[in-house]
Amino acid sequence: MSVCIEFKDVSYAYPLTNKAAVKHLNCKLESGKCYGIIGPNAGGKTTFCNLMRGLCPKFYGGILKGDVIVNGKSTREWEDEELSVQIGYVFQDPFAQVSGIKETVFEEIGMGLENLGVETEEMIQRILEISKMVNVEALLQKNPLALSGGQCQRVAFASVLALNSDIIVIDEPTSQLDPSSTNDVFEIISALKNQGKTVIIAEHKVDLLAEYCDEIIAMAEGRIIAQGDTREVLANPILREKGVRIPQTVSLAVNMEKEGIPLRNIPINKKEAIELLKEREG
Repeated sequence: MSVCIEFKDVSYAYPLTNKAAVKHLNCKLESGKCYGIIGPNAGGKTTFCNLMRGLCPKFYGGILKGDVIVNGKSTREWEDEELSVQIGYVFQDPFAQVSGIKETVFEEIGMGLENLGVETEEMIQRILEISKMVNVEALLQKNPLALSGGQCQRVAFASVLALNSDIIVIDEPTSQLDPSSTNDVFEIISALKNQGKTVIIAEHKVDLLAEYCDEIIAMAEGRIIAQGDTREVLANPILREKGVRIPQTVSLAVNMEKEGIPLRNIPINKKEAIELLKEREG
């Protein structure tokens, strides 16, 4: 697989602070994979996402050292409008993503396409296709500002996906959602994976990331402390040492091994845990 995003010794500090939010980040992200970004609060996850989208320092200001390469070109060189097409970004707060100037969800989803000069017929077709995919067809004539949190999150997804970017960055999409809406979000993520999109999710619900992600990047104190295959990273002891949340199944397995119970492998999701327990009972 080809590399679509690369961090080259990246450090970044927001304005009016002497402390870097992230330090010496080095990693490569391959096209078509799903990545989970995990870590404690203030560990650097959102800044990591902002750097990929070029918001740091172009929008937030501050000092950037090193380089972030997106599809072979530095974020310093991409024009913002161009980069917004290369990378679709779903923000943590969906209401912050709503423009506030469109009266219907239909218009809201189409705003990015309108700004890019997409012809009306193609724009309508794309809005209808994306609306069906993220299950907002019944909301198309509603005011975006009158939606619930879960509804607004799906509209935010639709607005981003309408641009048909190959890379989708999603910052803590379920932080304000109930379990049902959370499942809806991960169904969308699953559909994006099936389409061959590169998906990057910063998320606290590591049990869900364990089911959907090909690779995990674990962060703490602004640094990458582990990266690679999902199973290997989630079972890495350094996560527990640094206070990074791990799946319940991994915690259970670690405690079992501490009690002297040997395990064939560390289960990273419920399905694997059930299979492992059945093996031991048999």
